[in-house]
Amino acid sequence: MSSNNSSAANAWLMLLLAGTFEIGYALSVGGSNGFTQLTWSLVAVVFFLLTLWALSVALKTIDVGTGYAVWAGIGAVGAAALGPVFFDEQLNLVQSVWLAVIIAGVVWLKLADKTSGADDTQAAVERPQAAQSAGV
Repeated sequence: MSSNNSSAANAWLMLLLAGTFEIGYALSVGGSNGFTQLTWSLVAVVFFLLTLWALSVALKTIDVGTGYAVWAGIGAVGAAALGPVFFDEQLNLVQSVWLAVIIAGVVWLKLADKTSGADDTQAAVERPQAAQSAGV
């Protein structure tokens, strides 16, 4: 695996981790009861910091629009799927179908990510040339 492919794979793994932290954040905010439960509130703060850190690392490589959409999708689907496990919530068939649509969108965003070596090489060549012409 080339360095660029390895970097992209690591970024996507970091984005997956950020999405997992986002699920933890959403669920702990729900459990905090409006930040009135100290333990849940502290857990929410920890997950909040972790999700922002992991997202920011992933966005060094992944386009912001794609990364944010995937991160939000993972968080939304995870919170909706696990809400009934941890809280007195319902998840009906129609909601499940629309969550599946979100999952499909996340998968298609990953598949559409710029991973071809030619695109990465061309961008790497253009970036320094643009900076040089700008006098940087």
